[in-house]
Amino acid sequence: MASVVLMARRLIESGVRFVQIMPPLEGWDHHSQLHENLTKVCAATDRPAAALIQDLKNRGLLDSTLVMWTGEFGRLPTTENTNGRDHNRNAFSLVMAGAGLKAGYVHGATDDFGYKSIEKRVSVPALHATILHLLGLDHERLKYLYHGRNETLTDPAVSGAKIVSELLESPPAA
Repeated sequence: MASVVLMARRLIESGVRFVQIMPPLEGWDHHSQLHENLTKVCAATDRPAAALIQDLKNRGLLDSTLVMWTGEFGRLPTTENTNGRDHNRNAFSLVMAGAGLKAGYVHGATDDFGYKSIEKRVSVPALHATILHLLGLDHERLKYLYHGRNETLTDPAVSGAKIVSELLESPPAA
């Protein structure tokens, strides 16, 4: 994994605008053998991911690079009657760094059981609006024609999507 992260840093240095790093073949989708598989994947990815963020910061690239560490869903705090966990649509954690985000900031919280988001919830459209903002795009103006209708990624008129300004080092200009 370390060599993949090094390659990602080199691609960023050379101006590549989008780099995706995939986890080892085992991935993060642990519906069984949770302890064994998660321990193995974390051991292979935690240090290289932290090193990438620190390396980008040291080279002055973190200010202009958005780093996101995320999965497909949150995870339930309970097992599936085996030794794995199922998906959780009620709570989701991710790590974001760089590109104008507040360093070291934690946003939101779950209930004591870890089942449901209860504080400072962020909808998927609001997350997308924030990511687009960090990439220099206005989520309300970014449109594409589909079936004769202008569509957006966030559909702010329906979803009420807004940039989550608490995540940002500087609030967006009005």
